[in-house]
Amino acid sequence: MAAFRIVSSQQRSMLASRTPCRYFVTKTKWAYSEETTCLPHLVVALICHRPVACSGTVLARYRYRIYPSPGQGHALARAFGCARVVFNDSLRLREMCHAAGEKITDTEVQRRVITLAKFTEERAWLAEVPSVALVQACNDARRAYRNWFDSLSGKRKGRRIGHPRFRSKRGRQSIRLTPLHGTRLYVAKVGDIRVRWSRELPSVPSSVTVIREPDGRYYASFVVERSAAPLPTCEREVGIDVGLDRLAVTSDGEIIANPRFRRAKERHLARAQRALCRKQKGSANRVKARHRVAVLHRKVREARLDHAHQVALRLVRDNQAVYAEDLAVSGLVRTRLAKSVHDAGWAQLLRLVEEKAVHYGRTFARIGRFEPTSQVCSACGVKDGPKPLSVREWTCAACGTAHDRDVNAARNILAAGRADRLNACGGDVRPGHALAVAGEAGTHRSAA
Repeated sequence: MAAFRIVSSQQRSMLASRTPCRYFVTKTKWAYSEETTCLPHLVVALICHRPVACSGTVLARYRYRIYPSPGQGHALARAFGCARVVFNDSLRLREMCHAAGEKITDTEVQRRVITLAKFTEERAWLAEVPSVALVQACNDARRAYRNWFDSLSGKRKGRRIGHPRFRSKRGRQSIRLTPLHGTRLYVAKVGDIRVRWSRELPSVPSSVTVIREPDGRYYASFVVERSAAPLPTCEREVGIDVGLDRLAVTSDGEIIANPRFRRAKERHLARAQRALCRKQKGSANRVKARHRVAVLHRKVREARLDHAHQVALRLVRDNQAVYAEDLAVSGLVRTRLAKSVHDAGWAQLLRLVEEKAVHYGRTFARIGRFEPTSQVCSACGVKDGPKPLSVREWTCAACGTAHDRDVNAARNILAAGRADRLNACGGDVRPGHALAVAGEAGTHRSAA
């Protein structure tokens, strides 16, 4: 039996939701046709700016606010706890088998931590929740180990993945289910849950994740296939330089201010955190104080996310190509500027720009983090040397051009991004094979 059913939003009026319903692209796959003409980001490195006939679909995540009843809230809490126990049991079983030198398959792990555990007295309550949520938790543990192994072997690129950690009953809780067509959002052994459908689902979802945030709000996150919507091509390209004093500066001289959402709420957060520390552990007042702190953090997080969506959409809509610097954010957050770096949300902004560029048929590329964008004059190309962060304006000693530090860096990022794109899309740099002269063909007997 399926874990839930979803309602068709065409049968009800579209209500405006206070919670912004955002999406993020998780995977991309392109299908070519002769009906639409666009420039997809995934193939621009191979064919440069030639017109390509393509239409793409992306996997996106749509998130909606849900309102379970008090009884359904207790049932969801039971499901969250059982899924957490299955995940932790899977990790513990794999560690025990590794210590004992025993090889165990994924099927055997699932059989021990779910099927056999239901018949024991200690885990008999696992039968009270949807079995799909338990299986998906077991799959999450398997995927966590697989990502760790691939990261150690170098098969998985990007940031190094650490050893899987046990889930905690504090903080964000979630269960993942598989869908079935129907008329309502129905979770097995929980019931029909009221959903605020703020927009229509573009296709049939492949899975849904029921989430409970620390502030007590519930969400349903659907994974759906969505068709790409390529925008008309334009000739404008831009480079962006992100910073702390100013969130982003474009190569055209536009300055995007840094709102500093967390710093604006810092006094309220400090007051709420002090009140939380004064409450006795285990008391009802401490639960209320913890909820107030979570609400403040949620407001800061959602304000930052909404601002990043607006900035990213405007950059992608107005430019055919956007170039940025590949910053080592994980290294910068270990410095004295950690709080300001987290508050700026550079990684979130660039991730949204990249995802929207894929969806709208634009180009987004990152240049190397070791490019001396702040040291090179964008007018003559002379490297003037490193400068402290206190120097915001400087004059080139070679050509005498006065530069704003961030605008000059954005222009250098634009030039470097264009150079990388043209090098990747240009012809072969190796000379073609030439035919040998007739008198030189073959090997002479005297030379042998």
